[in-house]
Amino acid sequence: MSERGGLRRKIWVAFIMQAAAISFAAVLGVYGASAVLKHVLIQRALQEEAAHFWGRREDDPRALVPDTYNMNGYLVRPGEKTALPEPLQALGPGFHSLPRAQGGSLVLVEDREGQRLYLLFKQEQVDSLAFWFGMVPLALVLALVYILAWTTYRASKRAVSPVIWLANQVRQWDPQHPDASALNPENLPGDVEGETLTLASSLHEFASRIGSFVEREHNFTRDASHELRTPLTVIRVAGDMMAEDHSLSPVARRSLTRIQAAGHDMEALIEAFLILAREGDTGLPDEDFPVEEIVREEMEKVRPLLGGKAVELRLEREARLELHAPSRVFSVLFGNLLRNACNYTEQGLITVTIRHNSVVIRDTGVGMSADELARVFEPFFRAGNRQKEGQGIGLSIVRRLSERYGWPVQLESEPGQGTTATISFPSVT
Repeated sequence: MSERGGLRRKIWVAFIMQAAAISFAAVLGVYGASAVLKHVLIQRALQEEAAHFWGRREDDPRALVPDTYNMNGYLVRPGEKTALPEPLQALGPGFHSLPRAQGGSLVLVEDREGQRLYLLFKQEQVDSLAFWFGMVPLALVLALVYILAWTTYRASKRAVSPVIWLANQVRQWDPQHPDASALNPENLPGDVEGETLTLASSLHEFASRIGSFVEREHNFTRDASHELRTPLTVIRVAGDMMAEDHSLSPVARRSLTRIQAAGHDMEALIEAFLILAREGDTGLPDEDFPVEEIVREEMEKVRPLLGGKAVELRLEREARLELHAPSRVFSVLFGNLLRNACNYTEQGLITVTIRHNSVVIRDTGVGMSADELARVFEPFFRAGNRQKEGQGIGLSIVRRLSERYGWPVQLESEPGQGTTATISFPSVT
């Protein structure tokens, strides 16, 4: 689990975003409250104070205008400016807000009974109210939000720490040799409990079973490689010895040829199965080898398949091609395609062409229709004459090996015109 995309980082980012969103909402709320305080509550207070003053004036014409700690006022006749401060002289009836350079007060101007009343709510008091009823609660709310967010983050971090530890343990596993000892219930940290404990126990059991499977697979491929090759070697050597006997009847020699061909097919098939049985590791070393040598060896192996057929097997080399890979893998892949061409060609020509980054096998056999070509890589599917010898899995093996090693195989075919198989090697430039 990378640090950039780790669970701990995601939780941290989530809490940061949550705290930022709450802070933005709180600031917006305080700003709105300040606007309400300034433009609604104070205006309402000025209106009520003005109404109260005019009521007092009706009862006592000598009543004085308000002059308190928060508010002061002026009462003049319209057009009379001598008793007014200069910032108020140009103001008409209604609410006004003076710039800070002129005191910054909120002003209410009303005309009644031939007189004009000016009421001023001092800016210092507005700022004081905004601070105590806005900024102070905001600071307290934000401090509480940050404390709660940090506390919740620490609690969440402790809650997910076992999961992160478990993910790190699994990430360090080698797929071929998973070491589950750290997930043994006796070795688990003390904070691993609940669902995490259940998951760790399940993974421990799963990894132990995987280890057993891998060990059995290695043992099988090792034993099979020896035990299956031994009888095939005996059959091949006995067949070669019998082939030297010139007293064999034509019927016996045809049977011997079939035995030798079947032995070669079975040997290649076992080799392919042993390679495919190892997931990601064929057990074969990479090496630099000339493709032409493998091609010539496989061509010699398939010649018995052409016994009695009017088929010419030809090799053309247009360029020197070398690969860095297990040579046996290429041998199995190429050999399956070549045997397929031999089995389905009764007369004509089978040409193997080596190019600078590909190997092409072209035959003049029975060919395939478009429907058959679409299914040719399916296991046990056999195109054309199904009476031909074979297991129907050769091209399926070819597809799996080509995908594993990145060697694309392309087939082109027409009924009665033959088939062309091309093995490409993109890594060769």
